Amino acid sequence: MSETSLPGIITEITPLSDKDCFYLVDRYKERFNYPIHRHEEFELNFVSGCKGAARVVGDSVVEIGDYDLVLVGNNMEHAWEQHNCNSGKIHEITIQFSRNLFGEVFLGKNQMAPIREMLDKSSNGIAFSQLCIMRVYHRIERLASMSSDFYRVLELLTILHELATNDGYQVLSNSSFANVPHSTDSRRVVKVQNYINKHYREEIRLSDLADLVGMSPTAFSRFFKLRTGRLVSDYVIDVRLGYASRALVDSTNSVSEICYDCGFNNVSYFNRIFKKKKGCAPKEFREFYKRHRVLV
Repeated sequence: MSETSLPGIITEITPLSDKDCFYLVDRYKERFNYPIHRHEEFELNFVSGCKGAARVVGDSVVEIGDYDLVLVGNNMEHAWEQHNCNSGKIHEITIQFSRNLFGEVFLGKNQMAPIREMLDKSSNGIAFSQLCIMRVYHRIERLASMSSDFYRVLELLTILHELATNDGYQVLSNSSFANVPHSTDSRRVVKVQNYINKHYREEIRLSDLADLVGMSPTAFSRFFKLRTGRLVSDYVIDVRLGYASRALVDSTNSVSEICYDCGFNNVSYFNRIFKKKKGCAPKEFREFYKRHRVLV
């Protein structure tokens, strides 16, 4: 099937210098007006006074509350949109840093394992719970006001440690949308995930997946749920939806074309399951992204 591309997402060149550990901007503004964009650096973004705004990270579009804290990496598309926010006094603290800040040798140490895992997961975007935000927001505000560059670096490291060692965060975007590998220590799960990613356009039978790893369908279903926390059927649907979301963003193919090309065999079902999982219809998702490729 031929595919016509849409204009690209903005790739931001951040102000981060090679000689600086991180870049921080602390600002108040009346509204969100920056389009959907991406950049190579990690970004930890704290926002308050944002109730009713829409947060976009990959194929996750969610209306947020008074406080929001997100970590994004790996050129993941992201933006905050005005939506239903009527605050007029939005406080935003943005911290951008390179993975090279720590270096792979340092990140490979046992004591850095939680931070390393969190940074890896941020390739899909991570949102932190309100409880987690309350635990660190005073540190983020203090970091913004500190004068010593050395202690600012230590404070950033402490913030990342506090965030990484609490379970109050969730991964936002599908891996198939973000085009990043799944993280798991099970070779059998990886084998199945790779098969699904290769054959998502085709019919995928539970028995075929079970045969792939030498298990019975019943045993494989239990094994997959134990290792991933998800049903096989739900996982396959999410992979297909991730590819469908990417096609909605990057191409002008019709919704029905995308539906069938991503392994769904019924447009009505595709529209229904997309809205259930994403909170909006495929056409609305596409229009949202299209609208925010330029300044609003």
